[in-house]
Amino acid sequence: MRAAQGQGFRRAVSPLELFFDLVFVFALTQLSHHLLVHPTWRGAAETAVLLIAVFGTWAFTSFEATLLDIDRPRTRLTVLIVMGLGLFMNAAISRAFTTAAWCFVAPLLVIMLGVQALAALTGPSAELRLHYARSLVWTGASAVLWVAGAAQDAGARLPWWGAAAVVDLAGTLLAHPLAGRVIRSGDLPFDSEHMLERLRLFLILLLGETVLTAGATMAQAAFDPPTVTASAGVFVALVCLWAAYFGGGEDVVAVHVATTSDPIRSVRWGINATYGALAGLVALSVGNELIISHPLHHGSPTVALLLFGGPALYLVSQAWYYHATTGHAWAERLAACAACAGAAAVAPLLPRLAALALLDVILLVTAAALARVHRRLADALKAGSAGSPA
Repeated sequence: MRAAQGQGFRRAVSPLELFFDLVFVFALTQLSHHLLVHPTWRGAAETAVLLIAVFGTWAFTSFEATLLDIDRPRTRLTVLIVMGLGLFMNAAISRAFTTAAWCFVAPLLVIMLGVQALAALTGPSAELRLHYARSLVWTGASAVLWVAGAAQDAGARLPWWGAAAVVDLAGTLLAHPLAGRVIRSGDLPFDSEHMLERLRLFLILLLGETVLTAGATMAQAAFDPPTVTASAGVFVALVCLWAAYFGGGEDVVAVHVATTSDPIRSVRWGINATYGALAGLVALSVGNELIISHPLHHGSPTVALLLFGGPALYLVSQAWYYHATTGHAWAERLAACAACAGAAAVAPLLPRLAALALLDVILLVTAAALARVHRRLADALKAGSAGSPA
């Protein structure tokens, strides 16, 4: 169903788009498993590199499906092809740095280069075609590094792929600039509300996958009081992270995107923030598994970093987004990040259940504070929009 919306149309999220998302939610499980098996700084760096590549393919494909209309047969075929390639790419995550480098890189590059080339040729406006032509330059530069890394021995692969991930991430953060090629995104036709809904639903799926991972760990653990207590504490933390955004925060974002003069920029910033949110959920998922599996073990620096660093990444990425878009509802998130940092410093001295209880207290206070802030901010933005001249 379509309704007139600015320069384009307002489209509902299609079942195919949700079907497509499941392949990339599967990647969250694979990324978490990789970090669980390699709980070192190198393992964290490898996980970050893989995460940037995986989420980049989701973001580019979803953005293009919004741009070129998911109801068109060519766009639907593109999404299905990317979905199939993404399934193979994500299945190779756990072996990408050992024996399956090409199984990861080949689908990645076909997706990234193919999706952007299609948009550069068939975009609905000259400005958008120019934008994708610029992004192809950036992706071509990173492709050289991805291929060079895949050709290296396993031990030498990380620097090459790390450099490729930096190029890809910088391109996304900066909107793929090229000298002498300036595009005003506020003038481009784009269904920003549709893409915002895509991000919203994807975040729900990511949170749901984190819950499922915790549930799978619970199913394999003993049903004794410590395990039940740890499982309950993990569930409380995940509900609080859900509430930190969906407890009114989505209303603030929706009103902002509907009233801003440059909604594409706001959506792009939302995509950028999701990188941090996804990284935080991966870290927390691993921390949850360690605590549920061994609730009576004493704390350690690794568990503390995962348990408190995950929520901190999730919240700081949102703080950056709210600061960049509305200028509000960010200080409370940064305060929670500071509290997580302080708790992480003492958590290695505490039993794991005590550290989890401390996290729950921080997140419960944060969720309650944000619920009030979001209500006031959404009302203020709506009032400001109603008072603005047509």
